[in-house]
Amino acid sequence: MEDRQFYAFTLVQIVVVCGLLWFIFTMPGSWDWQRCLGTALILAGVGGIAVSRYQLGKSFAIRAEAHQLVTRGVYSKIRNPIYVFGTVLVAGFVLVSHRPALWLVVPAIIVMQTLRARREARVLEAAFGNAYRDYRRKTWF
Repeated sequence: MEDRQFYAFTLVQIVVVCGLLWFIFTMPGSWDWQRCLGTALILAGVGGIAVSRYQLGKSFAIRAEAHQLVTRGVYSKIRNPIYVFGTVLVAGFVLVSHRPALWLVVPAIIVMQTLRARREARVLEAAFGNAYRDYRRKTWF
């Protein structure tokens, strides 16, 4: 991803997160257990995504690309932490919104992220071979 695209995408993500947090903290209603737990999950998801993006650095791409094999930090335990923390964030939003029908979105996201992770795994395995296979054996998702 070119520098300009990288920074533009990062800026869009920051604006979306700020909007989401503004929505949560200004919405009317009481802070019941769902809103509190949901907010905690959203904050954990946002924090996890931010750390993951930082550790991934310039290797971040929208489409599956093989720049370098990142195996440090959170990537030493989870191969696709952005997907995992993104799902945590969405689950938190479902809790905060108090709309049980939105729980149907979570399995759909898990399926989409799993398919995307498999596509990325093929690209990384083709580029890094045994190094990626060893890394995959030592990590989760």
